[in-house]
Amino acid sequence: MSKMVDCVVLGRQAPALETAPWPGDLGERIVQQVSLEGWQQWLARQTMLMNEKRLSPINPEHRAYLESQMEAFLFGDGGDNPQGWVAPENKKS
Repeated sequence: MSKMVDCVVLGRQAPALETAPWPGDLGERIVQQVSLEGWQQWLARQTMLMNEKRLSPINPEHRAYLESQMEAFLFGDGGDNPQGWVAPENKKS
């Protein structure tokens, strides 16, 4: 059975990440408080931000922006939305 974590993104217990996905203290905080599913949600959000805002991971300013958005998404207010972006509706089957 995999290790469980009280995920701050999901608001419930879920399987933990096996290793820190980010260096330093922030990476340790993520591995202790964010589940694998929560991290996958961030990766989808990061991809959307990169596409909509035309960000490049090799640009230091863009990387700094993405890191601040990661912290906001995982531990804060959820972060920025691209102009005109509308959240998809939850579909219940």
